[in-house]
Amino acid sequence: HGNGEHAPGKQGGMNHLKAAHNLLYGHGLALQAYREGNLPAEIGITLNLTPQYPASDKAEDIEAAWAADGFHNRWYLDPIFRGKYPEDLSEFAEVVTPCVNSGDLELISAPIDFLGINFYSRSIVGVDSSGKPISYPGEGSRTAMDWEVCPEALYDLLVRVHKDYAPTALYITENGAAYDDVLLGGKVHDLERVDYLRRHFATASQSLEAGVPLKGFYVWSLLDNFEWAFGYERRFGLIYVDFETQERIMKSSALWYQKFLASQRA
Repeated sequence: HGNGEHAPGKQGGMNHLKAAHNLLYGHGLALQAYREGNLPAEIGITLNLTPQYPASDKAEDIEAAWAADGFHNRWYLDPIFRGKYPEDLSEFAEVVTPCVNSGDLELISAPIDFLGINFYSRSIVGVDSSGKPISYPGEGSRTAMDWEVCPEALYDLLVRVHKDYAPTALYITENGAAYDDVLLGGKVHDLERVDYLRRHFATASQSLEAGVPLKGFYVWSLLDNFEWAFGYERRFGLIYVDFETQERIMKSSALWYQKFLASQRA
C-alpha cells in the first residue's frame, strides 16, 4: 500500500498508514485473545526496523532523517509502547484518524512479553537542492539485494530501542544476507555471508554488554527460499537449494555457523 513492492502492489496516497493501523489493531486483538485464554507462553510482535541516519549535520538533513524514522520506525513503535502516534507526524496521523476507533490505541499498547526486530541494513537520508527528501547509498559493501552491510547500525538500533521504549526482552527475529551464491564442485563458498554473520553476531554481543535485554538471534534463512518480492532470484539460505532437483547442500556459512554454535555451547 506504499511503494507497491509487496502484495497487493498498491501505490500512492497515505493508505499505507491506514493499513499500518489495521495491522497494529490486529496485533492488539490477537494479544487480547491470547491473554484472555490464559495461555502460558510469551507473546509479542516483530517489526521491520531500519535506522535512519542524516546524510550530514545540516539541520535539514537531520530533520529529514527524523521524519523518515517516524514513518519507518516510530509509526509502529510509538503506538505499541506509548499508545499514540508520533506527535511530530500529527498531520499524517490525521489521515489515520477516521480509522481509529475509541479504545484502539489502548488495545494496541497492551503490554507485550518481547519485541522482535527484523534488521538488514540502514538508510541515509538528506534533502536535495529543492528540499525534497532523498536517500544515499552509504559507503559499506553491498549484498545482492543492494543493501549496505552496516552491522554498527544494528548496535545503534538495539541500544536506541532499549533506551527509548524499554521492552522487557528483545529478539533479532531476522538478520541475514543474500549473495550470488555459486555451486562449484558440489560446494558453495559463501565467505561474504560468513563475514556478514560474524560481524553482526559481534555487534549483538556488544549490545548485551551495553545492557540490552537481547534474548535470541535468528538467522535468515536456513534454506534458500521463495522471496515474496523476488521469487527464487535471491538466495539468503545457509543451505543451498537446487530448485529443480530439491537437493540441499550446506554452504560454507552453514558449516561455519555449526562450529560457532558448538563453541558457544562449550
